Amino acid sequence: MLNLPNSITLLRILCVIILTIALQAAPLGQTLSTDPIESEGLVASTARIVAFWAFVIGAISDFFDGYLARRMNLVTNFGKLIDPLADKILVCTAFIYLSVVGLCPYWITIVIVTREFLVTGIRQLAAAQGYVMAADKSGKWKTGFQLAFCIDGLMLVAYGPHLPEPFPTLLFGETGFWLRNALLWLSLLLTIWSGLHYCIQGSKFIRG
Repeated sequence: MLNLPNSITLLRILCVIILTIALQAAPLGQTLSTDPIESEGLVASTARIVAFWAFVIGAISDFFDGYLARRMNLVTNFGKLIDPLADKILVCTAFIYLSVVGLCPYWITIVIVTREFLVTGIRQLAAAQGYVMAADKSGKWKTGFQLAFCIDGLMLVAYGPHLPEPFPTLLFGETGFWLRNALLWLSLLLTIWSGLHYCIQGSKFIRG
């Protein structure tokens, strides 16, 4: 059961633990300061950078575990269940934090987290009846846009303006504003769409 793809999936859960600990070590007061090192100290600034890279590694692993599982013919029921669960934990952790620091409206995070709990519950009902519901294309697109938004937001929090061009322009300027909002709203729309799809697909399991 613990083959290479599944080991990468478990690595993503480890990244969530590191992400959570790092964000806990960083105070929320001056998150988007123009000079976070000076205003918050080296420890807080380093913690945000660690959190950013933990998320990036977790996001990258999301591609490789599924790709290797299919390529090496190592697709297992364990992977089908744990892989999307690890994605949900990673994304929900980041969205909650980005809401706290003001980069994402709370209601959007609530919708996203609610959808993830709902789909997880439907999957558990399906599994109890001997059926494994793997992630579909709409769910994968949803995850892709969510990961892109979170990477953009966590990069802004971690590095601020201390980045080489074109990142400061993309993050802080008008381009950055529209890019961040486009990623956020596409994430929300795909979250609702894929959630409805899972509900329709899983209605037979809800009825038993």
